[in-house]
Amino acid sequence: WSSDVCSSDLCVVPPFICPERHLNTIRDYTRKLARALNVVGLMNVQYATKNDVVYVLEVNPRASRTVPYLSKAAGVSLAKVAAKVMSGRTLAELGLTKDIEVSGVFVKSPVFPFVRFPGVDTILGPEMKSTGEVMGGAGSFGLAFIKAMMGAGQRLPVEGAVCITVNNDDKAEVLPIAQGLAALGFSIVGTRGTAAYLRAHGVECSVVFKVNEGRPSLADEIVNRKISMVINTPHGRESFFDDKAVRRAAMMAGVPCITTITGAAAALEAIRALKSEGMDVRALQDYYAAVAAQ
Repeated sequence: WSSDVCSSDLCVVPPFICPERHLNTIRDYTRKLARALNVVGLMNVQYATKNDVVYVLEVNPRASRTVPYLSKAAGVSLAKVAAKVMSGRTLAELGLTKDIEVSGVFVKSPVFPFVRFPGVDTILGPEMKSTGEVMGGAGSFGLAFIKAMMGAGQRLPVEGAVCITVNNDDKAEVLPIAQGLAALGFSIVGTRGTAAYLRAHGVECSVVFKVNEGRPSLADEIVNRKISMVINTPHGRESFFDDKAVRRAAMMAGVPCITTITGAAAALEAIRALKSEGMDVRALQDYYAAVAAQ
C-alpha cells in the first residue's frame, strides 16, 4: 500500500484485493504449516503473491498486532481462545468448528508521527514506523476505509484538484484511477510525463512543474492549497529529492499523498463511497474543518 493515506501495514477483513483461489491456497498452506510445526494456539504467517503464485515469507508461533483487531471485527477473543486451547481445551469444545467470519468490512490502519519530525521523508521501507493503530468498520470497503483514515487523522477530499505524478511502470495502472477521479468531478493535474500519458488516453489534465523545473512547482501549489490530493509513486534516484519535497510539502499542509497504485485505488473507492452511499458530504466537510482547527 502506501506510506501515508494507505500504509504498507493496512489490513482489510474480509480480504479486498486477494482472489478467492489465492485465499484457498493460503488457508491450505496455513493448516499444513500449523500441523507440521505442531503449533497449538496462535501462529503468524506472512504471505506474498506474485504472478499468480502464493509464497510463504515467514512463520512465527506467536500472536501479531492484528489479533486484537481481528478479535474486535469477529466478536471473538482470539487470545482467550488460544490460551484455552494451549491449556488443553479443543476448538470443538469452544464452539469453533469452522473459519471465523465477520459481518461487514473492517479496515485497520497504522498512525504515523511524521508531522512531528520536520525533514523526515514520509515514504516507508521495511522498518516499523507507526506509533499506533485505528480501525474503521462499515458495510462496504469504501466507507470502512474512509472511517479508518479519519481515525488516523487523514482527510480524503471530496472535491478539488488531484495531482498525479507516477513512474513509467505505473502509468497504465493509474489511468483508470484518473478516469474515476475525473468522473467524480475532480480536476486532474500532472507533471509533464504523466499529463502527456493521461491526455493521450482521453483524460483532461493540466500540467504542473516539478520542483526542479520552475515556479510555481507542485510543492508550491500544495502549500498554496490548490491541490487536494497527490498520487506520487517514486521515480527513482534521479527524482529522489523532487519526490521527497512533494511528499514533505503534502504532509506539512495536511494534503493526502498516496505513494502506491493500490493505495490510490483504495482512496478512489473510499471517495466514491462518500458520494454514492448516503454519507452527508457537508457534515463530513464540517468535521474535517473541526479537525484541522484543533
